[in-house]
Amino acid sequence: MSEALRELGEWIAERRPDSVISWKVALGQLTVEVPPASVVGFIEFLRADAHCRFTTLIDITAADYPQREKRFDVIYHLLSMHQNHRIRVRAAVREDESIPSLTGVFPGANWYEREVFDLFGVLFAGHPDLRRILTDYGFRGHPLRKDFPTTGYTELRYDSALKRLVYEPVTLVHDFRQYDFMSPWEGARYILPGDEKGGEAK
Repeated sequence: MSEALRELGEWIAERRPDSVISWKVALGQLTVEVPPASVVGFIEFLRADAHCRFTTLIDITAADYPQREKRFDVIYHLLSMHQNHRIRVRAAVREDESIPSLTGVFPGANWYEREVFDLFGVLFAGHPDLRRILTDYGFRGHPLRKDFPTTGYTELRYDSALKRLVYEPVTLVHDFRQYDFMSPWEGARYILPGDEKGGEAK
């Protein structure tokens, strides 16, 4: 399998030298890095080329690297049922940069791109309906960014006086407590409540 994927990587790099920045085979999958502007044309090539025939779009996702200038990797997973191969196409984009929408090639990319926009804030140029899909309309921020606070920015609750749902800034009312996360399988060196009953049963 790895040898076949290496041959495929060489084939793709030879046919599309204008699009391929780099490629590698790892964990049984071919990964190709391309510039954002080339994504649509490159994936059209992968679908149409007789040696590739990646006709199934499995997923579109992203990864956040806040320390990089090009903060996000937008990642496309495709499957060739004809060749029994998988490929990962990766494009690095800046936070203020958009990437072309793939909905003209794979209509099913619509909701995948909306999800990446909702959770990471990546903009897809030419998308027919780019709006949130998992979070609420008034939601602030993008939850899968590394700098998004784990508690969020706002909380939603029902106000019985106003008889409606209201958004409020998050307030942490739970006092700090000392939790013990030691696994019982590692063997605790102290008596836990209820342990004394086990000794009585012997």
